[in-house]
Amino acid sequence: MTIHKAVIPAAGLGTRFLPATKSTPKEMLPVVDKPAIQYVVEEAVAAGLDDVLLITGRSKRTLADHFDAVPELEAALEAKGDTERLARVRASTDLAHVHFVRQGQPKGLGHAVLQAKHHVGDETFAVLLGDDLIDERDTLLAPMIELAERTGGSVIALLEVPEEQISLYGCAAVEPLEGEDDDSVRVTALVEKPPADEAPSNLAIIGRYVLNPAVFEVLERTEPGRGGEIQLTDALATLAEMPAEQGGGVYGVVFRGRRYDTGDRLDYLKAVVRVAADRPDLGPDFRAWLAEFVPTLGAPTD
Repeated sequence: MTIHKAVIPAAGLGTRFLPATKSTPKEMLPVVDKPAIQYVVEEAVAAGLDDVLLITGRSKRTLADHFDAVPELEAALEAKGDTERLARVRASTDLAHVHFVRQGQPKGLGHAVLQAKHHVGDETFAVLLGDDLIDERDTLLAPMIELAERTGGSVIALLEVPEEQISLYGCAAVEPLEGEDDDSVRVTALVEKPPADEAPSNLAIIGRYVLNPAVFEVLERTEPGRGGEIQLTDALATLAEMPAEQGGGVYGVVFRGRRYDTGDRLDYLKAVVRVAADRPDLGPDFRAWLAEFVPTLGAPTD
């Protein structure tokens, strides 16, 4: 099995970032000097996925523009001899083979993934959510792909979270996987956003998946669940109970690296600060300024 296709759902309305997202897709909001969506595509490419499908919606044309060539801008930079900025502009164009399909009406993550059926066909593929940025110094997709290749099943990314936060996530019940390290597990059940006292573990599902193509047939018969939407978690719960010869079996990789959440305003700001502080070109000066600025803030007030 050779996995080389990635699917990135990007059809959401981004209502938590209004009015900024009134005319700008939330995926195009910058994290320092690159839009969030570019970090996600770069992660896919770094894991060997060179065919990327973005699931988009209305008012998302700038996503296609960002991954397209801009001859006028490139010519202007070239004429100035500004090779550094020219390389940055061309980087997104040359990343991968990027394709686009519209979701139409957003009916949940499961429905978004289902839009990739004709592009993916009968191949195992990865799904990356743009709200979760994984630090480029840490690896997550690569071990997930390797586990999918060894087992033939689907693989989800898991993160240990405080018990009081598990109700914000899909949650997995797991058991050890014979012959694998402690961070690779077999998933026995999945629950979407359970109350803390009913959660089977503190392992939250985060936005990286490697899916057997059997998921498409399951999604087609999955009824709308929580929020009236077709939930990918519900389809995965079905796959976990299916025999391997039918494309069933769900496994997990517990991620212990650096993850940046850009899904809401406060976490987005934290992500920008953390990424900027670690940048070799900006970090030293930015950290020095933070060291001076933070003590002036005083204690937080209600």
